[in-house]
Amino acid sequence: MASLAQVSFYKSAAARTDLDFPSAGEVAFVGRSNAGKSSAINTLVNRKRLAFTSRTPGRTQQINFFALGDAKYLVDLPGYGYAKVAKSEHQRWGGFLTEYLQAREPLKALVLIMDARHMFTSLDQQMLAWFAPRQLPVHVLLTKSDKLNRQEQQACLREAALKASDYGPGVTVSLFSSLKASGVDALAEKVRDWLDLKKKRGEEQKLFAATAP
Repeated sequence: MASLAQVSFYKSAAARTDLDFPSAGEVAFVGRSNAGKSSAINTLVNRKRLAFTSRTPGRTQQINFFALGDAKYLVDLPGYGYAKVAKSEHQRWGGFLTEYLQAREPLKALVLIMDARHMFTSLDQQMLAWFAPRQLPVHVLLTKSDKLNRQEQQACLREAALKASDYGPGVTVSLFSSLKASGVDALAEKVRDWLDLKKKRGEEQKLFAATAP
């Protein structure tokens, strides 16, 4: 049975040919460099170093796939907005990521990571507008929410929900903190729904009930 707790590193992709493998569903994580993307993935699956975290912007420079079983994957995309990379590298990655995000058939949803203190930057808004034509679910994950007090968190959530509504009903938002492990259950619920992990779990329960004496 596919489970978030059974995740393992599968492969890194640096070119289109690296994407030629069977996939029944993928949820991709993307965001500005150092917004807490890798930490969010690690917290989601309750692992310390599954996705590599770094203080150096742009350290993740490949598409990393993490297998959940049943040919379903969490996908860690390179952070955007970093400057210390050659222009030629930017262009190469731009083309590869464009192809993945706009044409990858198994992609079911996008988790857009934003620092709760610096949300909806121009690059974040560009990503939302650019991805919108695919009409896939997008969840804005407001990380580092532990840096805000309760009142600030609620104001942040209201503001984010209002801005997200500009991009359609398929864009949702939630607060998240890797440090406090808060917001994990809500994110896990969405990932399971997108990858249809619950359905299999429910089918197994029905089978057990039908065969039980």
